Amino acid sequence: MFVDEVKIFVQAGKGGNGAVAFRREKFVPNGGPAGGDGGKGGSVIFAVDTGLNTLMDLRHQKHYRAQDGESGGSNNMYGRDGEDVIIRVPPGTIVRTEQGELLADLTQPGQTVVIARGGRGGKGNSHFTSSRHHAPRIAERGQAGQAFWVNLELNLLADVGLVGFPNAGKSTLISVISEARPKIADYPFTTLVPNLGVVAQYGEPFVVADVPGLIEGAHRGSGLGDTFLRHLKRTRVLLHLVDMDPANGRDAVNDYRIIQHEIEAFSSNLEKRPRIIVATKMDIPGSLENLQRLRDYLAPLFVWPISALQRQGIDKLMWEVRKLLDETPRPEFEHPEPVIRPTVRGFSLESDGNGVRIKGDIEERADMTLWGNRYAEEYFLEYLRRRGLETLLRKENVPEGTPVMVGEGILYWREGELVLE
Repeated sequence: MFVDEVKIFVQAGKGGNGAVAFRREKFVPNGGPAGGDGGKGGSVIFAVDTGLNTLMDLRHQKHYRAQDGESGGSNNMYGRDGEDVIIRVPPGTIVRTEQGELLADLTQPGQTVVIARGGRGGKGNSHFTSSRHHAPRIAERGQAGQAFWVNLELNLLADVGLVGFPNAGKSTLISVISEARPKIADYPFTTLVPNLGVVAQYGEPFVVADVPGLIEGAHRGSGLGDTFLRHLKRTRVLLHLVDMDPANGRDAVNDYRIIQHEIEAFSSNLEKRPRIIVATKMDIPGSLENLQRLRDYLAPLFVWPISALQRQGIDKLMWEVRKLLDETPRPEFEHPEPVIRPTVRGFSLESDGNGVRIKGDIEERADMTLWGNRYAEEYFLEYLRRRGLETLLRKENVPEGTPVMVGEGILYWREGELVLE
């Protein structure tokens, strides 16, 4: 089954907590702090796997969670880092946030991108010694890992794209010029999913994409046309196939105009790609009259007549494709840096029920505070005073007894200073 759009939830691992420990050695009665740091949380990494051509595996599993880091130990032993989760995707996968922000454009074999970063491990108490704290019983909690929904979109990577109405001969052509074996039948919409084939006998090998047939209104989504057209975005050359069979009851010139309009309406960039117009099924009686009408309409553009079934005109057409590919540069892909939003320096107060909540860079420090550890809470309280929070509370005339919330912690404003409960 071919799947080219999925939405999944990625969650990086939490960093391990730092440890509170002291040296306990023979003949060392007053050993110093020796709490180790917590390990880093695992990240969620996307990796290109050239053996895949669909996002089907991700359709059934929607949540991916990396391992948390281990907590630090005594004797300054660091906790083990959490294991990363590697999600394998086919070449051409685009990763975006729910808001549409581009996170990664995965095009190269073996390419990897960290999508959700694991949290850093908390520091052990050996980091908190100072002139005032000779034996600190303070450690940090591990930082939370990034977690969010992402949208994945597959745009096939092909050098040449085949376009045209259903049953125009695209599947037959790709089966003749490559090892691809698409389903072929004499009824419209035989091809329901894109097919890729490698053409190797005309100079340097190139990849051809046979997308399902388009219909009028494809750029607006009719017949899933907008989905199919998307797979042509990365192609360098388009082959526009027009059915010359008089028995199909269609007008070749009108068929050409409709597909041309759909391409133009879908993307101005796609419309500018080098294009070869191919008249198919030229082995059928009466096809020459349709070919002449199309040539008269498109003059001076050249129309290439072929019969894929009889293998007539195929070699000349493919060498012309090879020539155009040599003249057309490969598309450049975006390689955005992983999204790491910088912490804004500063903080502010916001009303929150019966109290006030601190918003800003202080929140990250609060998230890594070991709430419930009295020493860690007092250390954090000292940090808030150094940052000038009490000055701001006085300036804002915060009422006596007001709860002051930051992260998971709750402090109180009493007699002109911050206190713990």
